[in-house]
Formats: sequence, structure tokens, C-alpha cells
Amino acid sequence: MRLQPLDWVVVGSFLAFTLAVGMAVARRAGRSSADFFLSGRTQPWWLLGTSMVATTFAADTPLLVTSIVREQGVAGNWVWWAFLLTGMVTAAVYAKLWRRTGVVTDVEFYELRYGGPPAAFLRGFRAFYLGLVFNVLVMANVTLAAVKIGSVMFGFSAVETILVATVATVVFSTAGGLTSVLVTDFVLFIVAMAGSVAAAVVALGVPEVGGIAGLMSHPVVRDKAGMWPALDFSTTAGRDLAMTIFIIPLAVQWWAAWYPGAEPGGGGYVAQRMLAARDERHATGATLLFNFAHYALRPWPWILVALASLVLFPDEVALRAALPAVDAALVGDDLAYPAMLTRLPAGLLGLVAASLAAAYMSTISTQLNWGASYVANDIWLRFVRPGAPERELVAVGRVMTVVLMALAAFIALQLESVYEGFKVLLTVGAGTGLIYILRWFWWRVNASAEIVAMAVSFALAAGFFVAGKTPGMAVPPEWQQFLWIVGVTTVAWLAAALFGPAESQATLERFVERARPGGPGWRAVIDRAHAAGRLTDLDARWKLPVELVFAVAGCVAIYGGLFATGYLIYGDSRGLAMALAATAVGILVAGLTFRRAVG
Repeated sequence: MRLQPLDWVVVGSFLAFTLAVGMAVARRAGRSSADFFLSGRTQPWWLLGTSMVATTFAADTPLLVTSIVREQGVAGNWVWWAFLLTGMVTAAVYAKLWRRTGVVTDVEFYELRYGGPPAAFLRGFRAFYLGLVFNVLVMANVTLAAVKIGSVMFGFSAVETILVATVATVVFSTAGGLTSVLVTDFVLFIVAMAGSVAAAVVALGVPEVGGIAGLMSHPVVRDKAGMWPALDFSTTAGRDLAMTIFIIPLAVQWWAAWYPGAEPGGGGYVAQRMLAARDERHATGATLLFNFAHYALRPWPWILVALASLVLFPDEVALRAALPAVDAALVGDDLAYPAMLTRLPAGLLGLVAASLAAAYMSTISTQLNWGASYVANDIWLRFVRPGAPERELVAVGRVMTVVLMALAAFIALQLESVYEGFKVLLTVGAGTGLIYILRWFWWRVNASAEIVAMAVSFALAAGFFVAGKTPGMAVPPEWQQFLWIVGVTTVAWLAAALFGPAESQATLERFVERARPGGPGWRAVIDRAHAAGRLTDLDARWKLPVELVFAVAGCVAIYGGLFATGYLIYGDSRGLAMALAATAVGILVAGLTFRRAVG
């Protein structure tokens, strides 16, 4: 495919806008690190929430969803749909807590919650690991998707795609900091959604597909279209599939695994947005908007394209035959999404190309700013140059923006599968999620416990990965590996928390005074403070019960919206009525509990 003049006008106008925004806010962003990394803590909920969802709308996301649908059916998406439980608990409980801390980054939190050398080590190590290693891997995975799209749609080489995709992103991210990211994300999300809807409409209009009716009547599609998995435990394959895509995600994964954008207890760029909010209510509202748009609004255009691709390209052999000019190493089920886009007409091709660029840029710009904030605030300012002036911190952030992008581009050239990247990231974070939840509500969680959790989880994940690549070595199924990692990691960090050194009373009081978490887990700390005449205006009361009711109601409403859309597309009136009823009940209960949970 080649872009026509009209397509280039659309793409060029879009790129010009993003660059103009970066230049417009560059001076303000350069005034201080708070402006560059947190946009002055003045942002409204609707802008922050849209930015969150734009960030998770990456160039690799439609490819990931396509791969899942083609391999495991629509129900396979439960592997990430289950993270709504994490997201709603974050909205109901943790958004307020994060905003109260007043930290610049979520890893600065470690030296608020813990004390001494272990806290300093955690802050520095997590800043390096998340800001450089993990962050670069995420960006590399997203860039790999861009390479595949560029290869199929435009015949670009990997290097050409990377150069085109990264230059504009780096320019506006470096110039304008988080403010430019937030403003452009708002437009990027609209463009990306318009493009994905247009792609779905065109895919359904392909003669071989024959619209919704033709798509749903196709035998291959019928087998893949179910939103609920067939829980078949009579065979090993059926059991493994049910456990992998449904049982484990809903029962364990959402609270036990750390994954970017779905961190138990909040964290990462989601925490950055909450910390940039005007106040606690705006932080909560942003997270609510994110969860609604991420789970109920976005998935179906991608799913429809993925299902339509099964009609045109039923397997990888058909994909290779249709894409003879593409490197065979890049051809997999995830490539079916850009393959479907080859049917787009001029003009519309430009819109979809711009939407994919928007998806890429919104994610990468956030990852760059977030990663650079770790290096500037938690490595440079904390360990290299304590007391460094604000303009120096901004300069460090801008330099690291370029460095991070270069590293991600290099690693992207070494990867092959977007879905494999997703599974590796999920496994590495297994077992650490519970500690990120309980550290807010149990004083006995200490820095040693977090260090043990990270070390054990990573060691077990690496061990299973190496064993799986070693010829002749048997390893359990992925879901069993996940449970082993979660179980062993949890026992290890609990032992460290119970038998390791407790944090000092002064450290614990400082955290309680700042975050005001409440609950029985802090009663002993508050009672000791009261006995000494301190923190007399605080008590151990909390609103967790009503917050959890609000979170559950939100999950019911959002899942109801997700399934209602699906049943409407499928023409299932009974399913639609049930989903709409669930949505109505969820909205009603959430509305009744909102003020008590959030206010």
C-alpha cells in the first residue's frame, strides 16, 4: 500500500498539531520539575482520564487483541478484562491516597512509607528497573507493533518506521513535558477511536465478510465469537485454556500481578496522572473515566476487525501468502490487524494511519515522560546531585527522553511477537501485587518485604522462562507457573514482613499523617502516637466497606456496558436486556455510594 496525497494531508496535519502543542507549552514546562513531570498538579479529571486511556491505547493494543481473538476467541480477552477489578479498586480506594501523598513519582513513595537504607535502595532500584529496564521493554513492544504496521501498510523497513514514528513523539515530549502529553492525548484518543471505528466499518464491508450478518454466520467466526469461555475441564487442553484465560485472571491475576496501567494499588503512569490532579476528587474521577473508556468503550472495533480477519486470513499460511513482501519472522496472528487495513480507500487510509500514529505517540510520550521523571527525580536528584536546581532536573528529563527512545528502538528490532511480550511482562510481575495493596493498610509491611517480593518473583519467572527454552526440560503449563510464582512470592514476602525489622514509629506516623489511610492495620501505630500526645486529630476509622461497594458497582456497570455492546452487535436481544439491566443496577448503586466513597 502507498498513501495517496489526501492521506498525506491528513497525516501531516495531525503531526503538525502535535508538534505545535509541544512548542506552545515548552516554556511553561521548563520552569520546574513539577511543571515538566506533573503539569503543576492543576489538571482536571476529564483531561487526566482521557490521557490514561490514550496511553493504554497503544499501537500494539489492537494487534494484541487480534492475536488473542484469533488464537483463543473473544473470550480470551478476559486475560486483560479481569484487570477492571484492579482499576475500580484503584478508583474507589487508592486514587485519594496517592493524591494525598504529594510525591512527584510513585517510587518516591518508598521513602515516605519506609525509612533508612532499605527505603533508599528500593527507591533507587525501582527507579532504575521501572524507568529504564521495564519501561524500555514496554516501549520496545509498542514500537515492534509500529514496525509491523509500517511493514504491511506502507512497505517501510523497520528502521524507516522507527524513524518516522519516533521523531515527532520525541520532539513534543521533550519540549512540553506532561502538559503537552495531556493536551495531545486528548486529541490523540479521539483520532485513534475514529480510526479504529473506521477500520471496523471497512472490515465489515469487505464482500467476503458480508457485514455483521455474514460475519456471524461464518463457521470459523461462530466458534470464536463467544464472550464467555467454554469451561471444559474434561481434557487437559480445555482445562489449561479455562484456567489461563478466565479462572486465574478473575481469581488471582487482578490482585497478584503487577502490569503497566493495571498495578494493584495504583502506580506507574496511572499514579502520575493522579498525582497531577487538582485534588482528590479529580484524581478519583480521572481513574473512573479511564476504566469506563478502557473496558466498555474501546474493545469492540478491534474485536470486529479480528473476527473479520479470520474470514480473509484463517491461519498464518494465508497471512504469509497475502503478505509476501513482509519478513517471515514478523508474520503471526497479530499481523492480521494491519493486513485487514490494506482494504482501506484513500483518505480513510490517512485517517487510520493517523489513528495508529496517535495510538503509538500517546503511549510512547507518556512512557518517555514517566521514565524520565524517575531518572531526574529519583536517581539524579536523590543520589547523583542532591539539591540540583529545577532547570537542571528539566534538562536531565529532556535528555533521558531521547535516550529512552533510542534504547526502545534498538530492542524493538530484536523482538518478534507482541503477544509474547505481553505474557513475559505479566509473568515477571506475578506475586508482587498483594504487597502493593496491603502496604497502604498494614503497618507491618516493610521495605525488606518489598525487596524480597521483587527478587523472588523475578527469579522464579526467569527460571521458568529459561527452563521453557531448554530442550528436553519439562515445565508446567503457564497458569501453573503463574500460581507457583504467586504462591512462593507471597509466602516469602509475608515472612519478611512478619519476621523482618519493623519500620520506625516516626516513619509510620509520617506516612499516616500524610496519606490518612485508616483501618485496623494502623490502629496500633495511631494508638502509640496518641499515647505520646501526637496525631491527636487522627483515628483508625476508614471508609473501605463503602468504597468496596462502590468498586463492585462500578465493575458491574462497566462489564454490563461491555457485554451490552457485544450482544447488540451479535443481535442477541435476551443477552442485551440482561446486560443493560446489570449496567443500570451498577450505575444506581455506584451513584448512591459515590459521595460517601469519594467525598
